[in-house]
Amino acid sequence: MKNIPILAIVTLINALTPNLIWAQATRTWVSGVGDDANPCSRTAPCKTFAGAISKTAASGEINVLDPGGFGAVTITKSITISSIGFEAGILVSGTNGVNINAAATDVVILKGLDFEGLLTSLNGVNILSAKDVLIEDCTFDGFKAAGTGNAINVAPTANPVNVVIHNCRISKCNSAVNVTPLGAVTADVNIIGVLVSLNLVGINSTGTGASVRVSNSSILNNATGVTASTGKVISFGNNNIAGNTNNNAITVLSQQ
Repeated sequence: MKNIPILAIVTLINALTPNLIWAQATRTWVSGVGDDANPCSRTAPCKTFAGAISKTAASGEINVLDPGGFGAVTITKSITISSIGFEAGILVSGTNGVNINAAATDVVILKGLDFEGLLTSLNGVNILSAKDVLIEDCTFDGFKAAGTGNAINVAPTANPVNVVIHNCRISKCNSAVNVTPLGAVTADVNIIGVLVSLNLVGINSTGTGASVRVSNSSILNNATGVTASTGKVISFGNNNIAGNTNNNAITVLSQQ
């Protein structure tokens, strides 16, 4: 029996087990002209966020190389998805854009993403479980499916979650920010420097565990500005609330 060269054996293993080899990357890349069969390296990027996340280690980061539409993704671990300077689209119809169902100790960061729901989709970001979620420099449009779609839906079912929404624009959704934790679970949401406009509801806080703080934000020309039937919405007194058909007065918020 002939000896098989070591290089040939390594090449064969690489071909047969790509997912095992690529799974430990702490930084991966996506491109509008990428391919999910790639290892998601900078020189061989993936095509979608879903393709990249399976090859990114927990607490790793997915970066965007160039403009593109990168599709919906489900997040079950600590991860950062970031685009700086490029169009990074998540266009969906009839479903959620990003589902976050991570562990109670996980941290998820979404930065520089453009969410489009085509007026037919459920939630732009659907938060069911995580420790902390940061949504920064993102835009949301058209999450309005059958009267239930929301740009950002914070609905933890078992563990408390902290959410920061910073420097975003949200329009043409049922609710821009919908905070409805289940039962005694708490959801603590901070909205900072956000434009909320042309939605059916700007901010909805429902449930004894729902707490929303709003700072340096504008809630303009929505059908309803703010609702807080059983939850809390606290303003720091530096927001603009005007042009809403209902709940237009700043007095709907507790000043602090």
